[in-house]
Amino acid sequence: MQRLRLTQPAHTAKWLDETSHRRTEARFIGMKPIPRNHEKRRFAAGPAADPNAPLWLWGQHAVEAAIANRNREITRWVATENAAKRSDVSGFEILDPKALGKLLPDGAVHQGIAIKVKPLEPVNLEDLLARPDVPDRLCVLDQISDPHNLGAIFRSAAAFGVGGLVLQTRHTPPITGVAAKAAAGAIETVEEVRVVNIARALDTLGAAGYHTVGLAGEGFETLHQAVSGARKVAFVMGAEGSGLRPAVAKACATLARIPMAPGMESLNVSNAAAIAFYEAFGNDPAL
Repeated sequence: MQRLRLTQPAHTAKWLDETSHRRTEARFIGMKPIPRNHEKRRFAAGPAADPNAPLWLWGQHAVEAAIANRNREITRWVATENAAKRSDVSGFEILDPKALGKLLPDGAVHQGIAIKVKPLEPVNLEDLLARPDVPDRLCVLDQISDPHNLGAIFRSAAAFGVGGLVLQTRHTPPITGVAAKAAAGAIETVEEVRVVNIARALDTLGAAGYHTVGLAGEGFETLHQAVSGARKVAFVMGAEGSGLRPAVAKACATLARIPMAPGMESLNVSNAAAIAFYEAFGNDPAL
């Protein structure tokens, strides 16, 4: 018997209880809910970064991937003497490790190599969907702001064939060197798509044939059930702490949960994303 898919959630009223939904999502990603207007949420990351400002990338994988990306404009190349000798690329400005470290954020594990680059131009969602090689798997991130989580999600996307991450223009910060380091080069291969409104983007994806699956602790289906048989999937991941916003959850075709052993109810959002991407990867009939 063919299982029917919901094109709209069956229990809309349940999602409109914002307090209940945030509590559910907080258990899912393992963080205490933070009200959206709380100063910790609004100002913890400091002033908004300029998305057009040059940035430093560091670490072997991030630097090598950026150098290999023909769309990446590099304005400065620096390395320690030993790192320059190990590299296949010539022309580095040689610095001692201490001097190189001063160019980067405190605690940056640079492995003796760094480059200053101009940011990549984000892709327009409609332009991506119009391509003949449009990815069958995408992920929509609803106001995820932690750069380590963002980088880890990029890395998992590259590993499991998710071709693009859809981010909100205003409420998700620009890709930084910290995110690039965590991504281990994946920001050069996974498309960064920026949209103004996440809920409208989900409507656009649905019209383009994507089955939009929001991850939530009390989803109506298991993750396996949600992606089984779907040729094109767009996962939707909620922000750290508050999870999917009610309007975003309502815009998903379905909400899905990741089954867990008793006594463990939470996952970090980047871990949950990796599991979801792997589930869809294994569901690909082309494999």
